[in-house]
Amino acid sequence: MSKKNYKKFFLYFIYILFLFLIDRISKLYILNIAETLNEVEIYISSFLNFYLVWNTGIGFGLFSSDHNMIYNSITILIFIINIIIIVMLIQNQNYKSYFLILILGGSTGNLFDRLYYSAVPDFIDFHINNFHWFIFNLADIYISIGIICLIIDEVFVKKREHDEN
Repeated sequence: MSKKNYKKFFLYFIYILFLFLIDRISKLYILNIAETLNEVEIYISSFLNFYLVWNTGIGFGLFSSDHNMIYNSITILIFIINIIIIVMLIQNQNYKSYFLILILGGSTGNLFDRLYYSAVPDFIDFHINNFHWFIFNLADIYISIGIICLIIDEVFVKKREHDEN
């Protein structure tokens, strides 16, 4: 591997670490409030609250389960997906790397929580009147933005490149 590639991967690592740390700081802040007040229910605006829930599933509480075997299987699957994303990041030489960094930064934050707390603290409660979206965290936002960008790239950019050829 060339010196240029080492610098690039070091820079990618810094980006991933930055995303991980911002996610950790936000979660630690909410957990500190929960420890101090014994609950977290903070009114931010007419459509946004902070409300702490513990998620044993994947993003946005999907596939939540109380069964250890299901939880452990999901955790192992997330770990494997992270390794695949790292391999894709190594192989990728263009702007898609930044989408993968977003996904990996968020996934690493949530994986850390799964291993450390045996659940992921979610706290962002977006709602319109009585309709509440899934409660989520910053790592879920990173993952979602990264996946949406990859999908847009595949659908629109690849289609345009294909049509031009």
